[in-house]
Parts: sequence; C-alpha cells; structure tokens
Amino acid sequence: MNRRNKGILSSVIILTIGAAIFFIVLSSSKTIEDSEAPRFREVTPHETHVPKLPEKIDFCGEEVPLDRVDIYESLDREMIVNTFAHTNTTLILKRMTRYFPLIEKVLKEEGVPDDFKYLSVAESNLYEIARSPVDAIGFWQFLKTTGKEYGLEINEEIDERYNVEKSTRAACKYFRKAYEEFGSWTMVAASYNGGMRGVKNMITLQKQNNYYDMIWVEETARYVFRIISFKEILSHPSKYGFNIDEENRYKPLEVRTIEMDSTIVDIAQWAIDNGTTYKRVKELNRWIRQNRITNPKRKMYRIQIPD
Repeated sequence: MNRRNKGILSSVIILTIGAAIFFIVLSSSKTIEDSEAPRFREVTPHETHVPKLPEKIDFCGEEVPLDRVDIYESLDREMIVNTFAHTNTTLILKRMTRYFPLIEKVLKEEGVPDDFKYLSVAESNLYEIARSPVDAIGFWQFLKTTGKEYGLEINEEIDERYNVEKSTRAACKYFRKAYEEFGSWTMVAASYNGGMRGVKNMITLQKQNNYYDMIWVEETARYVFRIISFKEILSHPSKYGFNIDEENRYKPLEVRTIEMDSTIVDIAQWAIDNGTTYKRVKELNRWIRQNRITNPKRKMYRIQIPD
C-alpha cells in the first residue's frame, strides 16, 4: 500500500473513532440527564423554624414580664435550647404521662402550685435515677444533708430521694418554707437553685425582691426561665414540633403495694415468695439500695410489686 492510501486509511480510522466517542458522550449525557444524577439535582435549603414565644405566660399565676427585652430574650434562649434538644424533650414528653399524675396529686395535697412539677423536669428531666456530679439524687435532686433535713431517710439500705412520692413531699416542705420567707413562688423557684441564704444575700445587696429585677449568677439567672420554657413546651408540644401519640407515651405502671414493718433478710427471696423477681422489685422501688431491709425501728415501708 502506497503512502497516499495509508494516509486515507488513517484519516478514516481517526474519523470513525472520533464519531464513536461523540456518540458515546452524547449517549452518556442523555443517560445522566434521564436518571437525574445527584450532581444535577436542585438542592433545597434546610429550614429551621424558630419557636415563637407566646404573648403571655406566667409561673404559678405570677406573670412573666415579656414586654421587657431582657426578659423576652432570656426566655427565648431557653425555649430554643429545649425545643431543639429533640431527644431529651421527646423522652420528657413520654415520661410525663407516667409521673405527672403522682406529682400533681402530691403538690395539690401539700398546697403547692401545680407549676412546680416543671421544676422537677428542669432538675432531673423526669429521670428517676438522676444523679448529679455532687451526688444530688432523684427527681428533685436532693443532696444528702438537705434530704435528711426535710425528712427523708437516707442510709446504706434506704435512700428515699429515689422515692418519687416521698421526695416530692419533702420538696413541698421546702417550697412552703421558702414562700413564707419570700412571698413569691418565682423567688421560691430561684431559691431552689441558689439556696435560701443565697437569695437573701442577693436581696440585701441589690435592695430588690423581684426575680426579674435582679442580677443572678448565670445558673440561677437561667433556672426560672428553663422551668417556664418546659411549662410552655410540655403544655403545647405540637406547637413546637413534638407530635407523640398517646399510645407511644409511657403509661403509669400497674402495681400493687405491700406494707412491711419487719425485717427482710433477702430481697431476692422475698420477691420470689411474692410472685415476682429481684429485678422488678428493685426497679419499682429504687429507694431500696441493698438486698435487705434491716428495719430496727419497725418502720412501715410500702413496697410496690407488679400487679
């Protein structure tokens, strides 16, 4: 084959290869377009819906002055924090149907406003075995010395800070005593965080006795607003994006109570004798801390077992 024919053949081969590549690229482009590959999809920006504060809100009938910028923004902060703490707030919403009925009953019997149930949420997230780094324990986060001061039995075998009913009654004793001192339920709530002595010192220093007109350390400054934010969110969950069907909330436990004023040498065997297990007895009675109740003073204990 002469040079001229070789040149023609080479040109034909190059043109054929070029045409093939063109059709492959064209075909691939159509395939990508037809399949709507991710890199060609329209991206929708993520939307964050910030909770809008109610026009009015109160704590125990004492109105929160939302017309003031400092108060509005303080509550706004806690509303945002607790609205977007999705896991935590969802668990609280599930737990409240189990524990609120008992807490509400005790608050009513003790003459304490119903809104204080939200203080227990702020303290423990309604986690029955909540324990702080400084060993504050239970729904109301009592320290050992404070718990004993308000009538709770706390020793190696028994710790009534874990007893929801008894610890709630102890908390009520504190609330009533603080109210006699300050005359304001909002200040009572602040003192539960800052201590009665601490609040008295702040009143003396600032010559004010209204929580909203005073400067506090950051924890106490946020504390009451945290309680109020839980009141609003838990009272109107769907308004803040929490939609939990009743069937998916935790139900009150079905139990029966056995009264005992004698020694229980072996809780595990006692559980078996009463048709249940050590695990169930301990779960329903967190205040029993050992595998025995010595009970030298013949105190009456109410032990719950599954019904």
